Amino acid sequence: MSFKRVWSATGVVALTGALLLTTASTASADYVRDQQWALNAFAADDVWAESQGQGVTVAVVDSGVDASHPDLSGQVLAGKDFTGGGNAREDLVGHGTKMASIIAGHGHGSGNDSGVVGLAPKAKILPLRTLQTRNDKNLEETWGPAVRYAVDQGAKVINLSFGSDGGSKTTSDGREAIAYAQAHDVVVVAAAGNEGIGSVIEPAALPGVVSVGAVDEKANLWTDSNTGKGLTLTAPGVEIVGANSTMSNGYGESSGTSEATAYASAAAALVRSKYPDLSAGQVINRLIKTATFAHHKGLKAPDEEYGYGIVRPYSALTMDIPAGSKKNPLGQLQSSSVSSQSSKGTDSSTQAKKKKKSSSGSLLLIGGIAAVVVIGAIAFVVIRSRRNGGSGGPGSGGGSPQHPTYPSAQQPYPNSAPNQGYSTPPGQFPQPPNSYSQQPPHQGQ
Repeated sequence: MSFKRVWSATGVVALTGALLLTTASTASADYVRDQQWALNAFAADDVWAESQGQGVTVAVVDSGVDASHPDLSGQVLAGKDFTGGGNAREDLVGHGTKMASIIAGHGHGSGNDSGVVGLAPKAKILPLRTLQTRNDKNLEETWGPAVRYAVDQGAKVINLSFGSDGGSKTTSDGREAIAYAQAHDVVVVAAAGNEGIGSVIEPAALPGVVSVGAVDEKANLWTDSNTGKGLTLTAPGVEIVGANSTMSNGYGESSGTSEATAYASAAAALVRSKYPDLSAGQVINRLIKTATFAHHKGLKAPDEEYGYGIVRPYSALTMDIPAGSKKNPLGQLQSSSVSSQSSKGTDSSTQAKKKKKSSSGSLLLIGGIAAVVVIGAIAFVVIRSRRNGGSGGPGSGGGSPQHPTYPSAQQPYPNSAPNQGYSTPPGQFPQPPNSYSQQPPHQGQ
């Protein structure tokens, strides 16, 4: 997989194949709080009355997270550096710190009235450092192990604000890692890409991954947000203020699907916190069922520009939605090695015992030359099975190479009040004509 830096006309920098990096202007602490328009759009106070993400760990696979930033103090776990040495709790790029602050920042100062507040301010951040500078390559043999480590450390949501270069496919290291996460009931969220093309980049486009595009304050799609088949959700990603220790005062403003991904990860953390018994698939289902097209009329989900719609955390937390199947409605990557690891050898050893019992029975019924023939046949089958990776097909890595498939027969969207979701209660926040507060999109077949 190759890597290159791409500069867009809007000033957004995308280190494709690594992080979806953005240029950022400096912002003051007061400006930070005043300009967090997404919190108003989400009706954050109402959201936090339902859930703040407590008890949930979100892994941020990125450039590290500055644990010393005042808006993240106490939120950042030890994590791990996968770059061959260093500290996951420091960030020389600023990207990982910003993602962490969007997810779980808590502000600072008197009453925490200054700085960044994340959408899930009581979630914990597990920093997993997979590159140190903007020039480093974010290789799958680096971020793949980081994803596996996140699963083993108990992360319930994994944020991947990066993507492959110009349509490159995710190789076995990355696919196996994501399959491992899905097999262990983890919500994986990834950025759709900042190229403004009609194709969602990988790993966001892989089956079962929640791929996220960006919208602005008026709920319109961001110009450079990738679209196309495989887009799951959209979220605020334009002129987003966040913590950035590379800036002189610790803050910056930028736009991108990275920021949108962080908001979607935070929404997943909120749901996992309030409904701990729901599977990852059921959490994703709630996010899908409660998303909105806002003022965009006549669209049917999944739409290639908005996916199932703009994420609405309040609705995801409060609407009456049957739990339904535990399976991921977006599909799931399959891997023979993941299956054997997730079952700790139980299935394979059970099958081996059945084979042994069956073979023993056959050997008791025959003798002499016939026994030799049976043994030879069994050996041939076993050897051939092993060469095929135990999955009945060639090669390793498993999974289907196509884009994720959307559920074909979901339940209808439940009825909801017109002002449920993004809008705040009357009198608290004036509703602009393009408010996010609309009915959920109806389901396309």
